[in-house]
Amino acid sequence: MAALGALVKKAWSVRRFVVLLCAPLALVPILLSLPPKEGRCLYVILLMALYWCTEALPLAVTALLPIPFLGILPSNKVCPQYFLDTNFLFLSGLIMASAIEEWNLHRRIALRVLMLVGVQPARLILGMMLTTSFLSMWLSNTASTAMMLPIANAILKSLFGEKDTSKDMNRENEENQASLQQNKLYTVPTEMQFLASTEDKDLAEEKELSSDALSDLKKEEEYKTNIWKGFLISIPYAASIGGTATLTGTAPNLILLGQLKSYFPECDVVNFGSWFMFAFPLMLIFLLMGWLWISILYGGINLRGWKTKKSNIRVDAEARAKEVIKEDYQKLGPTKFAEQAIFFFFCMFAIMLFSRDPKFIPGWASLFAPGFISDAVTGITIVIILFFFPSQKPSFRWWFDLKAPNTETQPLLTWRKAQETVPWNIILLLGGGFAMAKGCEESGLSVWIGGRLHPLEGVPPPVAVILITVVIALFTEFASNTATIIIFLPVLAELAIRLKVNPLYLMIPGTIGCSYAFMLPVSTPPNSIAFSSGHLMVKDMARTGLLMNLMGVLLLSLAMNTWAKSIFQLGTFPAWANIHAENATSLVTAVENVTLSALNKI
Repeated sequence: MAALGALVKKAWSVRRFVVLLCAPLALVPILLSLPPKEGRCLYVILLMALYWCTEALPLAVTALLPIPFLGILPSNKVCPQYFLDTNFLFLSGLIMASAIEEWNLHRRIALRVLMLVGVQPARLILGMMLTTSFLSMWLSNTASTAMMLPIANAILKSLFGEKDTSKDMNRENEENQASLQQNKLYTVPTEMQFLASTEDKDLAEEKELSSDALSDLKKEEEYKTNIWKGFLISIPYAASIGGTATLTGTAPNLILLGQLKSYFPECDVVNFGSWFMFAFPLMLIFLLMGWLWISILYGGINLRGWKTKKSNIRVDAEARAKEVIKEDYQKLGPTKFAEQAIFFFFCMFAIMLFSRDPKFIPGWASLFAPGFISDAVTGITIVIILFFFPSQKPSFRWWFDLKAPNTETQPLLTWRKAQETVPWNIILLLGGGFAMAKGCEESGLSVWIGGRLHPLEGVPPPVAVILITVVIALFTEFASNTATIIIFLPVLAELAIRLKVNPLYLMIPGTIGCSYAFMLPVSTPPNSIAFSSGHLMVKDMARTGLLMNLMGVLLLSLAMNTWAKSIFQLGTFPAWANIHAENATSLVTAVENVTLSALNKI
């Protein structure tokens, strides 16, 4: 096995080397077939897309390629794209998440929700999904999943326990292990490993069981195995769904905001408040539909036997699970002053962002000069307070007690902690996407792409929404959702101009569709984390995720054609897009002439 693992690593290293070396050479014809600026821009974009999909270089390193290789914009215009106000909005959300994790506020919220929903499997799955999705609105999807999985495992062990397998089961497990490792899959424990038992039983006693008892035992084992899988698979799905509800919840949402400001500077309809009004109801509906599907598929809800009385084993198991949740909550102790302070600033963070400019009523930003207050200013202002606000309740008596020790008070968040926990690579990844968008705009590549989309002009816009969401959801199953949206957004913007529809009508479904990756372990980091627990197989995620993808596509199409139209004014072709369309029309003829002359010379 060690030799096989070494061989796989060598093969992967060779593949990375081949991609790094051959990709730039293979894309050279693009430089010759297009005008200089468009060719260079498309060359860099395709090279970055190839590196992102194959991960030949780290994602953040690939995002830096526009700086030396774009050759279209001077560096003093490319480099600022890596620190736009959108990046600072995302940074403020990451810093707030670091403070929440520092004082275990997220764990207290999670356990409290689980205590409220109850300990029946279907209710626990709902509680897990609600908690994970709420945390994922503010924390990263990966952090939310990594935090909730240990809680889920502790509850599952209290419900079902763990039991050593018999010799026959061990032999079967060893036979399955070889085939799984050949496909680079994790070994999945067999059903007997999930048995609930408080005491070990002798094999002789098991043999004396009647055939009816053995049949009931087998059904109970299947039920426990399915519930275990349902628990684990619901957490990454809820994280991916929850991240779509806020602008700071996941990177693609912020990339949309940044590229809108690049392509359509006059567009001001998308901000934290308007996005939340659109995406939060969609998230809730999708979450409830997903919960029903997972609960029915994995036995949390039994449609045929919902009136049957629960066995004593299940009643005892649920009682143990309730005690485990209660015990874990009590271990946190009474609510600390720091937790109360973090919760207060977290609520202020959300309320201030939502009420800055909610569109349906004047926001508090209208009290200031236009252009000086943005979501980034609001977020950064709140999180700065975390670095000096005391983590212990201040005592006014200290000021008048000359003998009191002059000890330094620890703030709610230290810069060292922020450095360690904030994923700075995502900031660079966002910047790389904004640099690509700026290069497409300045080079005329977006106009060139738009000129090749005329065969799609006859597609009805509602059908285009469904097709876009399906294509992007399938593409993101194999590639990073951030890289996917960076590649597709410029194309969607130009397609909207060609179709004469509001660009948001196509760009928003493409953005949210990037988060609907449920079918494969490699689709998202949350999926990979759940899969690495060893209790899931690829077929489990594939059969569950297929319907999740379909539900997501249909619900997103429903949202775009109902309440999103009034929130984002999708029924008309806006003036801010019309200006861009006029500029593109004036350039497209010149670009096509230059392209044809270049092709004639080859």
